[in-house]
Amino acid sequence: MPNSSAPARRPGRPPRPDNAAVRDQLLDIATDLFAAQGVAATRIAHIAERAGVTSAMLHYYFKSRDQLLDAVVQERVVPVISFVWSPVPQTARRVDSPADTARAVIAEIVARLVRCAADRPWLPALWLHEVVNEGGQLRERVLRHLPAQRLQVFAGLIADSQRAGAITAGVEPRLVFLSILGLTLLPLATSNLWRRIWENDPATQTIGHQAIAAHATAMLTGGLFSPAAPLTAGPAHPAADDGDDEAMPAAMADTLLPPSPAPGR
Repeated sequence: MPNSSAPARRPGRPPRPDNAAVRDQLLDIATDLFAAQGVAATRIAHIAERAGVTSAMLHYYFKSRDQLLDAVVQERVVPVISFVWSPVPQTARRVDSPADTARAVIAEIVARLVRCAADRPWLPALWLHEVVNEGGQLRERVLRHLPAQRLQVFAGLIADSQRAGAITAGVEPRLVFLSILGLTLLPLATSNLWRRIWENDPATQTIGHQAIAAHATAMLTGGLFSPAAPLTAGPAHPAADDGDDEAMPAAMADTLLPPSPAPGR
């Protein structure tokens, strides 16, 4: 006796492609195209053509363009945000040495952010074009998922270090997280530009993700902290190109959440 729960199918109609791998592939292709040519310029037909499927197949997995954009943010961008900012607690905690902790936190956040960008080449361009830019079509969707509590705790840590005289008076604690994003994602997103500027300099062409992470950490800690601050810097190479996790500094042990695993994509 046939299974009455099975949906009826017209003769000759292909079975439904209920395959998570296919959906993931379509989501990856959409994310890559959104980063490369912008969300507004990317039509469903472009994604289907790149994937070698019909638009109807794409609509089977994502019923509308809005549903596709929601999936890109929820399944590709949000895991990165969560991973990058997880070293910062959601609630403020008393620390004996705010400056040492701030240095360690900054180095870890930079390392995680650059590592995510190395694993996901679409990240810098997508963030700058569709989140940072006015009119970016992912801005409102992403803003809902920014870790406001962690960012407040982070700004408080910077402010505590500033009150202790370890950070220069001109620094605005609430803007430091933007400085981290700017010193990492901007060089990564514009690498073709600055490599052309120094195209005759072989050393410039060898600058990779690890060097960008080290540069960002040095600029943030060397530029933020007064000369009198203790020189207890974070990891010398905060973002290894091979993707291996590095141990977090001891100063963070009692104040920060344990490192979380890297996001799946």
